[in-house]
Amino acid sequence: MAVNFGIAIHGGAGTILKSTMTPELQAQYEDALKCAVETGFRALENGGSALDAVEAAVTVLEDFPLFNAGKGSVFNNKGSHEMDAAIMSGSDLNAGTVCGIKSVANPIQVARKVMEESGHVMLMGDGALEFAKSQGFEVKNEDYFFTQQRYNQWQEAMAENKVQLDHTEKSDKKFGTVGAVALDKNGNLAAATSTGGLTNKKFGRIGDSPVVGAGTYANNDTCAISCTGVGELFIRKVVGHNISCRMAFLGETLQKACDVLVHDELVKIGGEGGLVAIDKNGNIYMPFNSEGMYRASMSSSGTQEILIYK
Repeated sequence: MAVNFGIAIHGGAGTILKSTMTPELQAQYEDALKCAVETGFRALENGGSALDAVEAAVTVLEDFPLFNAGKGSVFNNKGSHEMDAAIMSGSDLNAGTVCGIKSVANPIQVARKVMEESGHVMLMGDGALEFAKSQGFEVKNEDYFFTQQRYNQWQEAMAENKVQLDHTEKSDKKFGTVGAVALDKNGNLAAATSTGGLTNKKFGRIGDSPVVGAGTYANNDTCAISCTGVGELFIRKVVGHNISCRMAFLGETLQKACDVLVHDELVKIGGEGGLVAIDKNGNIYMPFNSEGMYRASMSSSGTQEILIYK
């Protein structure tokens, strides 16, 4: 019997409007999504694990400066970059996360090392960087992370003395996070999420991306989830684990459980954003309650989607 396998990715959700998107910029986003989802799918096709696939896909997105993760991360209040990332294995519920890490090009790769080599789940700040160095990761200068668009956003936020969601216009909110979920040929699920957080963030703020059960979750019995949105509200609703529990204990389908969280539970407390999800049977679902979400998926059934708007 043929085994289903597949992958879904996102590059953030929010107020993403055709009216403010140039054809050139849209093509850049679509090319990056295509490259990331195909990179992850190739890993699965070649017999790689779901963990390999989500790490590979998120690495591509971290290297693409238009997404708020890795190279494209936003500036914090002090003019530097603090990044969060998490990866989780559905087969054994093992996970690795980094919070507020600086100076590494690919936080998702460090998160995988935390999971496999540290004996811990979550490392933060200077300690996370010290661990990354011990694992042979190269330390990048701040200018590696500089992009003019992010700098301009930061200057605007500083002038208005406020924390901003990743956005380019005052009326335009984007929740800058990248992520991936996958099911491999062995029936194992995995999830990965990475973010640069909020423009002008202070006090070491951490969102939902590196919080296991909130922004990132995988369990072979149910599903794998990677979220993007207003992180504080995704934490309060423990979105990833909540979806898994609804499937496990209420017998809901992936689509039903996701819809309850994204279109009902989150909305009730003002939570905007979305997620990508895949269940143990390879069903993929990518719901969001914002204007758009950068997203893509590929499955062994031959389907491929690259989407931005509703």
